[in-house]
Amino acid sequence: MVADRNLEGSYALFVLPAILLSALVVVVPAILTILASLTEWDGVSQPYWVGLDNFAELLGDSAFWQAVFNNVRWMVIFLTIPMTLALVASSILLNRKKAAAVYQIILLIPFVLSPVANTGIWLNMVLDVNSGVLGYINRTWMDLGYPLGNLDSALYTVAAVNIWSFWGYLAVIFTAAMRQTPEEQLEAAYLEGANAWQIFVNVTFPNILPTFSLMFVIVTIYSFLNFDYVYLMTGGGPAGSTEMLSTLAYSFAFRTFEVGKAAAVAIAMSFFGLLASFVYVWLSRESLR
Repeated sequence: MVADRNLEGSYALFVLPAILLSALVVVVPAILTILASLTEWDGVSQPYWVGLDNFAELLGDSAFWQAVFNNVRWMVIFLTIPMTLALVASSILLNRKKAAAVYQIILLIPFVLSPVANTGIWLNMVLDVNSGVLGYINRTWMDLGYPLGNLDSALYTVAAVNIWSFWGYLAVIFTAAMRQTPEEQLEAAYLEGANAWQIFVNVTFPNILPTFSLMFVIVTIYSFLNFDYVYLMTGGGPAGSTEMLSTLAYSFAFRTFEVGKAAAVAIAMSFFGLLASFVYVWLSRESLR
């Protein structure tokens, strides 16, 4: 018994650095953010305790609700288009045994490039109305205008650029998951005369459902945390049409110096991510029953 207790104590000592590191980089900043959301603070002077006033002001702020609506639209876009593209591409790659690795590397290139590089490529080589592909189309075929300056198309244009850089990553993940499908199940489906679609629906997809569910939750959380592509391409404009909770928090913190409001927006972002995590845990438990 004494030896077992000593062994448990040594395990605890091994785990202690990870616990301390997690507390340092996760728990402490989270507590400070919650405290900041309850104050009026410009980031420099003495903060003043205002309680829930920042949250009350956000609930009455049309810019906040516009950002929430934009985040929801972004989530719907990313839960449909890139997920579908990735499933289709991974199904094709599954039958390309020799060249699959090459294709996966090609698909990952936009993902591993920095958002600054990706947006630079699109803004200067594709969407530039003077020297880009869009400018050539406007001059020679039809006038499509400038989608990033249009209230109706700006969000979808930024989303398209982000999808271009992101869907290949999902395809690689789904391809790896599909390769774990038991061969005997596939062979049985072939012997029963099932076509490719029936095999995918009844055999392949059920086997990758845990991976798909995880990616579903990750994309949902990411949709409420996205910042880089929106900030680099539009900065939340024009007229708030691409404003996200993240860019709104940035504006509060570094433009109007309302750090308390920025922290309140960050809490709202965390709430949506936490909600998605709870849904994933619930789905995981249901699948085990």
